[in-house]
Amino acid sequence: MEASSLFSVKGKVAVVTGGGSGIGLMIAEGLLCNGAARVYLCSRKNAAAAAAAASLSGAVAITADLSTAAGVEALAQELVSREPAIHILVNNSGANWNESLESFPTEAFQRVTFLNLHVPFLLSRALLPLLEAGAAPSDCARIINIGSVDGMQPPAMSTYAYAASKAGLHHLSRMLAAELGSRHITVNTIAPGPFMSKMMKATLEAAGDAVAKSTALGRIGAPEEIAGAALFLASKAGGYCTGSVLVIDGGLTALAGRARL
Repeated sequence: MEASSLFSVKGKVAVVTGGGSGIGLMIAEGLLCNGAARVYLCSRKNAAAAAAAASLSGAVAITADLSTAAGVEALAQELVSREPAIHILVNNSGANWNESLESFPTEAFQRVTFLNLHVPFLLSRALLPLLEAGAAPSDCARIINIGSVDGMQPPAMSTYAYAASKAGLHHLSRMLAAELGSRHITVNTIAPGPFMSKMMKATLEAAGDAVAKSTALGRIGAPEEIAGAALFLASKAGGYCTGSVLVIDGGLTALAGRARL
């Protein structure tokens, strides 16, 4: 029952897409600080991942262009060549686009939904043999998908593809959980509110105070808070949790519900 055992990921091998910065890097650091043997930081821009890996013992930067199905398969094959098993997969890579309904580009909608929804499905499927190799009845392999509170309720901005794809990802996680439980793989989603990430940087710089006030706690999230959520789902503490959406938003959705009353 000790926290050092309950939340340990000692000896585990993890893969974090979009792991070179933002929420992905926060999660990777949390895993490494709690015993992970290796965490692959997968990023299209390898310089960012390489810089992060240089400062984190056990982190390995790996170039991954996930904008195409071929890029997803190339990443899977690279991981197969390096590891006999994977214990934790964090599908974090994502994209966003904000534009009015009338002018929202079809190409942008397709690009955002592919990266946010198709890629987690494709990569999870491609890495199933490695995840199954890392799974045991008493210690399941883990898939953690990074959704969003924007997939729980309509956002203020015109991010149609982002919000729809994140809602789809939440439900995809439930479907995968139902399918993969018998293979000793859990599948859960974290739905973050505002955290400092590359995607949120411009918004927070322009309207950080307003964003903070939109939460019940009156602030944006700290790195250890998103890392702690992932650590729960990746460790013994979260071993009986699958098909769940864990909302980490400082009460943003709760406060929004009150505002509508």
